[in-house]
Amino acid sequence: MSDIAAQIGSSIDELTREFNVISHNLANVSTVGYKRRCNAFSKSLMAQGAGTKAVSGDESDLYSTFDFTQGNLIETGRTLDFALCGKGFFVIETPQGPLYTRNGMFRLNENGQIVDSLGRTVAGESGPVSIPSGAGLSQISVSTDGSISAAGAAVGKFKLVDFKDNESELVAAGFSCFQPPEGIEPEPPENLIVKQGAHEGSNVQLVEELVDMIMVSRLYEANMKFLSVGTDISKSLMGVAMG
Repeated sequence: MSDIAAQIGSSIDELTREFNVISHNLANVSTVGYKRRCNAFSKSLMAQGAGTKAVSGDESDLYSTFDFTQGNLIETGRTLDFALCGKGFFVIETPQGPLYTRNGMFRLNENGQIVDSLGRTVAGESGPVSIPSGAGLSQISVSTDGSISAAGAAVGKFKLVDFKDNESELVAAGFSCFQPPEGIEPEPPENLIVKQGAHEGSNVQLVEELVDMIMVSRLYEANMKFLSVGTDISKSLMGVAMG
């Protein structure tokens, strides 16, 4: 029974982990630029007929990754809101190095530089993008390739990047930002369009997440019941052995 109990315990741990992943997705259903986490463990259990007993998944089943599919574009009319259409990221400069995000809700700091909601500099191709003090927000215009002008004069261009086949290697860095593991470098994007006056919504599908949560909950209950039955059998056998 010990091997079976160990398998059940492993399954319960992974189902708990997946429940937390789904809960985190649901909590970010309205977060701009959020990319949902995926976890295939429960689906692996269902495929193996694990509604009545625990089955250990292999390493790929336990691996949680991000779904980078495009979220819905939401028109805001706000001058410094930007959505990306296609594969790619904005670059955010931090003291720890560049981070990459689809969240294009920006603002101007006291120096007229374009920054994110935390005040971190949004990278331009030639450094930080500064808007002249004499230009109003309504005079800032951004073309589809990320070129920025203010009061009719060019002031810079957003630095836009893509990770192409290495996109799945990105790890979360907080606030809808990502960073690559060491050795993976960004590349110029292809067919990426910047849309001003809009942002990209979360790609979390509420109904799908709720269905997954129900499935995970039922699998968790089934495994707990199986563990309880196994424990009762073990106690009975121990009682007989002890006379």
